[in-house]
Amino acid sequence: MRLGVIGTGYVGLVAGAGFADFGNDVVCIDIDHSRIDRLRQGEIPIHEPGLPELVAANVAAGRLRFSTEFADATQDSDVILLCVGTPPAADGRADLSQVYAAAEAVGRCLSSDFTVLVNKSTVPVGTADRVRDIVASVTDKPFAVVSNPEFLKEGSALDDFLRPDRVIVGVGPASGPAGRSRDLATSEQVDDRARKLLRQLYSAVVRKNDRLLFMDARSSELTKYASNAYLAMRISFMNDVARLCEQIGADVELVRRGMGMDQRIGPSFLFPGVGYGGSCFPKDTRALLHIAEQVGLSLPLVEATESINVRQKRRLLDKLLAHFALSEDQPDALAGKVIAVWGLAFKPETDDVREAPALALIEKLVALGASVRAYDPVASVTARQSLQASLGDKMTRVTITSGAYDALSGADALCLCTEWRQLRQPDFRKIARLLRGKLLLDGRNIWEPALVRSFGLTYEGIGRR
Repeated sequence: MRLGVIGTGYVGLVAGAGFADFGNDVVCIDIDHSRIDRLRQGEIPIHEPGLPELVAANVAAGRLRFSTEFADATQDSDVILLCVGTPPAADGRADLSQVYAAAEAVGRCLSSDFTVLVNKSTVPVGTADRVRDIVASVTDKPFAVVSNPEFLKEGSALDDFLRPDRVIVGVGPASGPAGRSRDLATSEQVDDRARKLLRQLYSAVVRKNDRLLFMDARSSELTKYASNAYLAMRISFMNDVARLCEQIGADVELVRRGMGMDQRIGPSFLFPGVGYGGSCFPKDTRALLHIAEQVGLSLPLVEATESINVRQKRRLLDKLLAHFALSEDQPDALAGKVIAVWGLAFKPETDDVREAPALALIEKLVALGASVRAYDPVASVTARQSLQASLGDKMTRVTITSGAYDALSGADALCLCTEWRQLRQPDFRKIARLLRGKLLLDGRNIWEPALVRSFGLTYEGIGRR
């Protein structure tokens, strides 16, 4: 099949390279000329294990190309994937300006006798209807608009694409410009043709598990938000349980393991920590709240999920202040203190620092007068850019080191925020020698408390005895 992919961000690159690897002819489009130039030179602008190799192999095979011209993606294409950003607006709703602009540009360039526009961007309920109206206003070519939300996890996106838990496709109930097409008399015929094309497109992906689920577009759009909000809710629930464990002398690591053995619950997303971040959970929970608000509903569980996460991002700061018997109300409470931070990305195996708990911690530390030395094996560049934008002149108080132990010399405490593999079994003897304050705050519970303490260090985790 011939595919066009609009947007070369995280979703677009993974989907484009993945479908090309199955033998399809794929053209990826982006209006950012510098980004396309970098991709043509073999430079991948995001960190995702295995993606550079997959892109290079399919470019070399002639199945994957990059362009800045919409016509290159739409000419004779069977399917066009809309993979543009939907960043959060100030009130929490998704900003759909990029989706609408891409839809109009694609519509003006349609040339095939039938094209399916696949919305893979995370969008509010009803967006497929709006995209359909926009495209219909600028073309008389027959087309369908379907919703096909992505469920990729950063750090394991290729495996998620190639071996998905499920593929959800929302079609109808009124796809295409019914009554305008010369060869498709009804919207039902349009929908049926769209289903057949999407089934053909995903046949190689779901060959072993048949996890392809068709539904209407509005249900498909809501499924993405509901899924992410539920997973975020599990994390926030365990963070609440962790706070309770600290008060009553229980160990949350044992509690979560006991809970996870129940097949009705399972072990995933039961790990307490310093809060969730990234491009999905924070944005999607807020967007879901906004969707409900628009129809006069409240979602108390989702509201609590969000508020707990905001509070949890302060957890290490609260522990630091308590350890030093300081109060946030004191001016420059942490003046003279040097705090080391390990892990800046919101999760391992990515350079994404959007709403990362580590950056929220660093900003508060600097605001209270501390100096910060930070390390991340991958996200140093993106973290420096983000912190520079938020801290301005105060960025002089932050040093991002090239090595993990370089951040420790003379520091009063070490805060672990991201559970990178490289940090799971550090040299605690070396840490004890370098740290001035001997305090380790394990924000992800990856270290064994007794082992850490055996080196003369003070250990505190999240919900640990």
